Amino acid sequence: MRIIWSPLSLERVAEIADYIARDNLTAAERWVDGIFKLVEPLEDLPKLGRIVPEIERDDFREVIKGNYRIIYRVEPEQVSILTVRHGKQILPLEEISV
Repeated sequence: MRIIWSPLSLERVAEIADYIARDNLTAAERWVDGIFKLVEPLEDLPKLGRIVPEIERDDFREVIKGNYRIIYRVEPEQVSILTVRHGKQILPLEEISV
C-alpha cells in the first residue's frame, strides 16, 4: 500500500516546521524527519493508528507525534495523509472531507 500526502498535510508540516525553526532549525529538521518516519509503517500496517475520536469511523485514523496528530484515511489502494494538527486544535471536519 502506498502513502499519499495531501497538499494540505504537506502545508501543515511546513507551517509547523517553520514555527519550530524560529527557535531551533535543527529541532525543526528532526521533527519533520520524525513525522515522515512515523507514517512509514502505515504502508504495511494501515490500521496501526487509532480511530479519530471526532469521526468514529474505521477508515479515518491518526498517529500521534508529541503534541501533533497525523490524520489519515485508509483507502483500498493507499493511505492518504489528510492533515497534521496540534492536539489542542479543534479538528474541522470539512478539512478532511468526511
